Amino acid sequence: MEPLLVVALVMIVAKMGAELWLEAINRAHVRAHADHIPEALRNAVDAPTYARSGEYTLARSRFSTLSSVWQALWLCAMIATPLLSMVFGKFHGWLGDGAGAPLAVMLTLALLGLPDFLWDWWDHFVIEAKFGFNKSTPQLWVIDKVKETVVSLVIAYPLLWLIFWVIGRLGELWWIWAWGITVAFVVVLTFVGPVLIMPIFNKFTPLPEGDLRTRLMALAKKTAFRAASIQIMDGSKRSGHSNAFFAGFGSMRKIVLFDTLIEQLEPVELEAVLAHEIGHNKLGHNPQRLIVLAVMAFVGFAVIGWLLSSPSFAGAFGFEAIAGQIGPVFLLFMLLAGVVTFWITPLHSISSRRHEYQADAFARNTMGTSEPLIQALRKLHIKNLGNLVPHPWYSRFYYSHPTILEREAALRK
Repeated sequence: MEPLLVVALVMIVAKMGAELWLEAINRAHVRAHADHIPEALRNAVDAPTYARSGEYTLARSRFSTLSSVWQALWLCAMIATPLLSMVFGKFHGWLGDGAGAPLAVMLTLALLGLPDFLWDWWDHFVIEAKFGFNKSTPQLWVIDKVKETVVSLVIAYPLLWLIFWVIGRLGELWWIWAWGITVAFVVVLTFVGPVLIMPIFNKFTPLPEGDLRTRLMALAKKTAFRAASIQIMDGSKRSGHSNAFFAGFGSMRKIVLFDTLIEQLEPVELEAVLAHEIGHNKLGHNPQRLIVLAVMAFVGFAVIGWLLSSPSFAGAFGFEAIAGQIGPVFLLFMLLAGVVTFWITPLHSISSRRHEYQADAFARNTMGTSEPLIQALRKLHIKNLGNLVPHPWYSRFYYSHPTILEREAALRK
């Protein structure tokens, strides 16, 4: 067996082992605290709801454990057998080089990713349905998957084709040009996505006149935040979970509230949630995240450039051992990159949690009190059956947001 293949298999198994261990200690922690509601939340959550949140956490953890094992075994099977090279070879033989090469990569990934649809179905119609969160129908789910596939092809194919074209024409430093094109593509997509893509999946309606709209518009004016509109998204069509976010930039930026969020929170609490989101904008968190993404993309393209010059890389995984095989190298990179980046997840989590603390503080200062945001966070956590007692190591590794107790403690300082 090729040494590079052995290294890849070991890394896949190591990632799976870490995932299973983290899930195991988190489940044990939840069970150990099953009868002990945190002191700070005893007036906010009753015993039956607390127990149900624990059951939901355990159910999702068991699902994550099974899916992690499946994903690791399936990835090992793809790279350790002729499966990957055979499927790609068939598509590449039919489509040829040039415009066909990037399409062969995408079709190979799509075909070998078909089992993921079964896992997503189980997630929606077994786990989420059991706890009352799934609102989608099988027909809507299928329609969504078809739309997602078509949109992904329409968006990703031109970018991948352009990158392949750059590789063949701009010499050894092609990867710098490809990186710049990719970053520019992401920035443009951020602008046009809310206008052209999001309405394909959800219906957006303007927030009607009333106390809530008056409050939110006054908050936007107070914080000098410009938005084209405040809109309600029909999130309840698919899920009982709730959220709020900004979409777009500049004159196309809009405030989006899930209809479930409006149902769950009082106007003053929604105002606090919006103040938190405005905080992200005012503190420059989105540009900072884009910079991090650009840096990671720069490293990624540099690695791809290095791998393209090595015949041993693609050859180790069953492809013909010839340097410069664009399709196989990109295919392998897309499949294996997550095995490496998994280990830097805690760094992303640390940065994201710091941003959340800062946005919370902005909301508290803007509102003049922390209570509306605290009450909103409690309701959202409880309504969504969030884990109130995650294992510290688990939350430090995965959580992009501080735990509810951590956020409350920081807000009350």
